[in-house]
Amino acid sequence: MEEAEEAMRELRSALEKIGIVLPSLGLDPVSLARETPRPLVELGRCSVETARRLAAALGVGAA
Repeated sequence: MEEAEEAMRELRSALEKIGIVLPSLGLDPVSLARETPRPLVELGRCSVETARRLAAALGVGAA
């Protein structure tokens, strides 16, 4: 679980550096509740503007 939390923090920090905030970014609680947890990072929902900015940062779509 620590590895998943660190990955989530790294992603949040990298996105913030380019001005993108994913308000729902977090760990998926269902994936943590399994008998053998396999943590998943939940990216969540974002606005259309944020989705376009994220696509532009990844080099796809028109910015």
